[in-house]
Amino acid sequence: MVGPMTPGQAIISLPSAARPGETVEVRVLIAHPMETGLRSDDAGQTVPRHIIREVVVEYAGTEVLRAELSPAITANPYLSVFLRAGPSGPVVCRWIDDRGREGRAQALLRVA
Repeated sequence: MVGPMTPGQAIISLPSAARPGETVEVRVLIAHPMETGLRSDDAGQTVPRHIIREVVVEYAGTEVLRAELSPAITANPYLSVFLRAGPSGPVVCRWIDDRGREGRAQALLRVA
């Protein structure tokens, strides 16, 4: 079980090991408010827009996912991508939000 995440933190979930050529699922959970700019707070003030614009996932240096997110995406976006296991290597997730803040997470896919 994972405890509370802080904004900007991400978790990459991978199988503990994979065989060469096996299709594996990479799951990414990013802690982010994803505010649309359309919601009002308790005082009636508009909560400013704050969304992740782009997410890129790479495996062993090769891009396997590039996604442009929109205000319709829920807070703490969850993404999933399937890839074919090659050599052991890093799975890296990078993202940038509309305020210019960047985030990055990495996990190792072990292939044997």
